[in-house]
Amino acid sequence: MLEFIQLLKQRYQSVFSQQGNEARRILYQQRIDQLLLAEAFIRKGQMLNTSTAQPLHIAVIGPTQAGKSSLVNALLNRPLAGVSPLAGYTVHPQGFCHGVTMADCQSLPHYFGRFQQLPQSQLSKERYDCYSLTALDSTSTHLPHCVLWDTPDFDSIDSATYREGVIRAVALADIVILVVSKEKYADQSVWDMMAFLQDLHQPVLICLNKLPEGAEAILINSLQEKWRMTRTDTFPDVVPLFYDKHTGAPQWSSAHAALLQSLTRQVNPKKTPRFTQELLQKHWQYWLEPIRAEHQAVADWQALCNDAMQAAIASYQRDFLNHPHHYETFQHALAELLTLLEIPHLAGFLAGARKALTWPLRQIMKLGRKREHIANSSHEVALLKQIAEHTLIQLVDKLLDHAENNAQSQWWKALNSLLRAERVRMLEEFSNAAHHYHIDFQQDVEHAAEQLYHKLQQQPMVLNTLRATRVTADAAVIAFTLHTGGIGVQDLVIAPAMLTVTSMLTESAIGRYMHKVENDLKQQQLSIVKQRLFIDTLINRLSALPEHLSALTYFNIPLESLHAAEQQLIDKRHGLRLL
Repeated sequence: MLEFIQLLKQRYQSVFSQQGNEARRILYQQRIDQLLLAEAFIRKGQMLNTSTAQPLHIAVIGPTQAGKSSLVNALLNRPLAGVSPLAGYTVHPQGFCHGVTMADCQSLPHYFGRFQQLPQSQLSKERYDCYSLTALDSTSTHLPHCVLWDTPDFDSIDSATYREGVIRAVALADIVILVVSKEKYADQSVWDMMAFLQDLHQPVLICLNKLPEGAEAILINSLQEKWRMTRTDTFPDVVPLFYDKHTGAPQWSSAHAALLQSLTRQVNPKKTPRFTQELLQKHWQYWLEPIRAEHQAVADWQALCNDAMQAAIASYQRDFLNHPHHYETFQHALAELLTLLEIPHLAGFLAGARKALTWPLRQIMKLGRKREHIANSSHEVALLKQIAEHTLIQLVDKLLDHAENNAQSQWWKALNSLLRAERVRMLEEFSNAAHHYHIDFQQDVEHAAEQLYHKLQQQPMVLNTLRATRVTADAAVIAFTLHTGGIGVQDLVIAPAMLTVTSMLTESAIGRYMHKVENDLKQQQLSIVKQRLFIDTLINRLSALPEHLSALTYFNIPLESLHAAEQQLIDKRHGLRLL
């Protein structure tokens, strides 16, 4: 599941970077943040699932200039967190090991993933993919033993650049301390963040900082109202922190320490797997909305391709296989049959013709030039090319229709551009495949001729009749001319002598058998053309076009990967299987 969430997040980030629609950008940024949170929470679950005991983590969060770093220093009772009047001064998660050793935190590098752990002094504003961890040599009475995290703000103009660090630190926290000031407590960004974190079920403490005396009651009531409008869980305790004019630091009393101890007892790591699964299930359908839309578009494209294939096959059958004047293949089989027959009065003519052939031509004939010539002059090959070109033209038109009348218009436009770019190459590949198919299929034609020849041998009367007629001799000459390249296959089909031979065979005792051979040849031809040309060469290539759409602009997540991830969301008694 972690790998799929990471993949989904990366694809969202890529598509987001290319997205021009502002509303869509805002939506995608929200989903990226949710995926970052989910990824971090899954990592936390993995960390808790190890045999090593994990320390308590407390994160101090809040908007800019709310006094987060000042509160961290007050809790630690030492000035360790950098404090500045400038907004956005803290841009890295900074952890302080209070009563915890660095060895206790050895799982953190895995949790933070691509973020690098650095000493606090080496953190640089030139890079945001890092965090610090500082060991303390003393403890404070204000805190339980824990890792206390000072986090960057989440509401400044520049916060988008270091927001991932905030999310990772907050997802790690077992307890969250929200710090707001009287100027910032009502900001929408604060309550967006609290709504964002509700699914983690973390105990929360609110610190209302920089308060003047006597203002806390009104502000706490307002806070409570904001909480109820944003979240469904119980309103947490609020600690008023009054402003000290001399030090500028918040005043944390020993009485407040009991609140943190109470929150510590509410932490239950065993519930993390269930909370993780609930988080994924809550957002799953929203995250996958654009991926499902792409899959539907792919399915619609596959349907268009299949319809185009069926139309192409129907054209091939109508205009070639079942056409009384254009179907040439069986006539070629008859031409092959006539060369197999021993016709006494024709033998001398054929022998003389063979002697007249030059040596190079005979050698070329041996290498299959006869089949090459037949393929070059074939009406079938020309028709197949026409069908392929017509199919692509129709698909381009249908893509334009979908681009104008579909919610996924950009996807269809991109696919249309890709098809136009690939069209010439696809037609060249189809033309070559059709040519090679026709040459290879001559073996089947010759086999059909041999079948007829063997059947004729079983019918001496029919065989002698064929040998006795002059028409047969004329047809044999035509057949020989075909083999030597002097006539095209289409000319052979309409030659009167060949038509007469066909009629003679049809009316003879082997007429029924001849029709069976012809029908078998047609079925074999249809099957090979459908699979080898229309499916393997054309339709499969068309069907695969969506896979070549830019991964920067489209998600392109395979359906198999989606199904595998969804399988892991099946409810289990102990939560996600990976945990």
